[in-house]
Amino acid sequence: MLTSETTFFLAFAAFVLVVMVLDLGVLSKKKSHVVHFKEAAIWSAIWVALSVAFYFFLKNYGYLVHGITTMAHLQEVQTQYADHVSLIPGDFAASLSAFQANMALEYITGYLVEYSLSADNIFVFILIFNSFGVRERYYKKILVWGILGAIVLRFVFIFLGSALLQRFEWIIYIFGAFLVYTGVQLFFQKEEDEKIEPSTHPVVRFASKYLNVYKRNVTDNFFIRRKSDRKLFVTPLFLIVIVVAFTDLIFAVDSIPAIFSITKDPYIVFFSNVFAIMGLRSMFFFLSSIISQFRFLKTGLAVLLTFIGVKMLTEHWLEALGFKPVYSLYIIIAILGVSILASWLIPEKKKEAELQNQE
Repeated sequence: MLTSETTFFLAFAAFVLVVMVLDLGVLSKKKSHVVHFKEAAIWSAIWVALSVAFYFFLKNYGYLVHGITTMAHLQEVQTQYADHVSLIPGDFAASLSAFQANMALEYITGYLVEYSLSADNIFVFILIFNSFGVRERYYKKILVWGILGAIVLRFVFIFLGSALLQRFEWIIYIFGAFLVYTGVQLFFQKEEDEKIEPSTHPVVRFASKYLNVYKRNVTDNFFIRRKSDRKLFVTPLFLIVIVVAFTDLIFAVDSIPAIFSITKDPYIVFFSNVFAIMGLRSMFFFLSSIISQFRFLKTGLAVLLTFIGVKMLTEHWLEALGFKPVYSLYIIIAILGVSILASWLIPEKKKEAELQNQE
């Protein structure tokens, strides 16, 4: 018999798959095509709207995730995932409302963290596509299937991490120290033009060793069967999908521990991850042309990671001082807002010098 969590998870997965099918255009006769600004904007708006709608769903119907129907069950789930939430003895309705409000807050905070940290993925995806010589009309198909694979990998990563945290609570300090280290490293990292050599990429070398790889691309296909001997091959497009999926997982090494500082509930972590990376995939097509203008975004992300890491390391002291979960949301919004405003208001020295020379 399926548990309430499993039933809800399967329903959520089915819903996401349906929206992905519509997004990919599987039901239409339209072949792979270049995604223009209008289409990208529409689907980005759809994913953001769905993400916000899910916030209100959790706030009003969050009990469905864990199948909470009694005060005893609520206390059990609260002890396991949200021991900072105060329940009201003898008042199940009020206690459930407080628990659901906390679920919704943790979800939207985690969503914002994941969304902002995944912004760096855009730079890497552009680098991958340019290095592998991918035609622009294949971008959407590769990103959809690549990120679908990434979601599966993140699912394993998230629930494994949750199981470890439940058994070994001290791991939270390792996560915190790692995030502080990553944030400081990102802050001092120099901007350099990176290159990816397709033939020496670890994923490509591994896949080429165990899979039959076709030497050239076949329009719109990930697999092809050779006519002479009916042998099945994977195309270079399929290899790029694998590269995208594992690249996203590498980024998740930073972002998933960061969200675990916000919530211990693996389902909330997973929901926020799915909505964030699916929404960012849609935004790729118009953000890719302007993302370079947000030159202080990487600095903001470095500060964000450092803040979350410090929060994880000092969580017990912060709770004693009355630090509420909503404060994290305010600080995260402030960090991102300042980095974006600074990018707009402070011109680059090179560009400023060029303008002065022209005058």
